[in-house]
Parts: sequence; C-alpha cells; structure tokens
Amino acid sequence: MPRSFAALTWRQYRLERKMFWRNPSAAFFNFLLPLLLLALFGALFSGDQDDLDVIVPGIAGMSVVSTTFSALAYNMTSMRELGVLKRIRGTPMPSGAFLLGIAAHAVTNTALQIVLITVAGKVFFGVDWPPQPLELVAFVAVGVVCFASLGVALSHVIPNNESAPAYVNAIFLPLIIISGVFYDAEDVPSFLSGIAQALPLTHLIDGLSGAMVTGVGLGDHLSSLGVVVAWTVLGVVLAVRGFSWEQRRS
Repeated sequence: MPRSFAALTWRQYRLERKMFWRNPSAAFFNFLLPLLLLALFGALFSGDQDDLDVIVPGIAGMSVVSTTFSALAYNMTSMRELGVLKRIRGTPMPSGAFLLGIAAHAVTNTALQIVLITVAGKVFFGVDWPPQPLELVAFVAVGVVCFASLGVALSHVIPNNESAPAYVNAIFLPLIIISGVFYDAEDVPSFLSGIAQALPLTHLIDGLSGAMVTGVGLGDHLSSLGVVVAWTVLGVVLAVRGFSWEQRRS
C-alpha cells in the first residue's frame, strides 16, 4: 500500500534528524556553537545585567539564522550538487513531502535552541521567563520562514560544495556583527546604522528582546515585524524562482 503524504514527510524528517546527529561538524556549527557563544559572553558579562539582557535575545536571533539560513544554504547546495535532489525528483517520493521533512528538521533545531537559550537565560544569567511568550513564538516563526527562504535562495547562487562555506560565512559573519547580536544595535557606528536597520536580523532581535526581556508587546514592534515579513516575501520569491533539482556541474 502506498504511504500517505504525512507518513512520507515524517519518514524524511526522521532521516534528517538521524543524519544531523551523525554529522558532528554540522551539529556543532548549526546547533552547539550559539550555545557556546552564549556561555562565553554570558561569563564575560556576568556582572552586568544590562549586557546580559542584550546577549540572550541576541544569541537567540543568531540561533534562528544558524539553524535555518546557514544550515539550508549548505544542505540544499550539497544535495543539489551530489545529485540527491535529481534522484529524489525521479522517485515516487512527493517533492513536497521531501522538502517539508527538511523544513521540519530546521524548525525543530530552532525550537530546541530557543528553549535552551531561554532556560539558560533564566537559570544562569538572571533573565526572567519571557513575559510575552506569544510574541516570542510569533517572531521566531516569522524569523524561521524568513531566514529559511533566504538560505534556500542563497543556495541557488552557490556553484559547488567547496565554495559553500565562503558564500555563507561572507553573509553570516557580517550579519551577526552588524545586527547587534553581541551588543545593543543602537551602539553601532553611525555609518553602519542604516545598514543595520535595513537587515532583518536587527528587527528579529528587537522583537525577541521585547518578548524575552522588556515585556513590550507585539503592537509596539509592528515595524520590526513588517521588516522581517518584507524580507520573508523577498526570500520566498527568490527561493521559488531560482530553485533547481539539477546539478550545476557534472
């Protein structure tokens, strides 16, 4: 009997989870690295609660990017160039079930990261439980879709596996530095301020800060939400229009 769409999606999701934990480097850079940075900067700023209140939502925002944008840019490039996408396209496996399984895997990593960072903020760094949990869920959900679509879109311009780290890090590293992951974005030099305000991560961190630290409601972060949604629309359009199941090189 043919498997249902949901069963095939679940099977692909379970496969992605197993493959992830069997690849130590992927698990480290996409999952454990943000937690190590949280521990490092949390220890450095242990005597300053104001800095800790910046670091916790900042690392949470970085986690959304690393588990979606970076991971999918790497994975989609690898699967395309290794011929996995082409082979999947030629099997009875529904394309939607295959892609949903991959997406659900990224969502799971993001959710686990946010939970761990929230618990660590409460237990070790004096940050209370999120006063606006619904806003936290809303911004994480929008952030996941935004950076996942941008990661898939970036994979379209990466020519091969060997160049993927250079392409991803050329965007990821400046993004987290400019966007205020490790410091208040308002303290960024003036010549970078305009760039920071145009980037989605800056506004995602603002929303997460309101949800996790200051308790400011979603109504006061509508402009930040709007910027992230605008980037989401752009990312989805680019991800869909440039998607290819075929290898770029033989």
